[in-house]
Amino acid sequence: MAESDLDTLIRSVAKKQIKVLAAAAKKRHRRLMGQAAKAKDKDAKARYKDLAKNTLELAAAAARRLEVTADNAADSYMRSIKRIVEEQAAAKLAGEQAAQERAAKEKADKAKSGKAKPAKKAAKKKS
Repeated sequence: MAESDLDTLIRSVAKKQIKVLAAAAKKRHRRLMGQAAKAKDKDAKARYKDLAKNTLELAAAAARRLEVTADNAADSYMRSIKRIVEEQAAAKLAGEQAAQERAAKEKADKAKSGKAKPAKKAAKKKS
């Protein structure tokens, strides 16, 4: 089914984005920890370490939001596709029933018209 393929695609794209986000956060965390190690005074070290810690926390929160958003979008897509398929099936069924009703009505009309008009008798000639 193409629908499930697109659903899977939405989720896989989100997973790739989450991996890219995590990699960027880890890279920034390492850079900030390196700067903390090189810092001369205690306040600068604490500031860089705090920034590094916050970077990972905020990236994790963003990744969770991204995952939830992708799941919601994929689920919404699947619900929409299911609804459309059900509507199409219902329309097809209604069309078939209407065709059967028309055929039955036409058959009944033909039967009525055939019985309602009796065959004409031949007229007698006067001699």
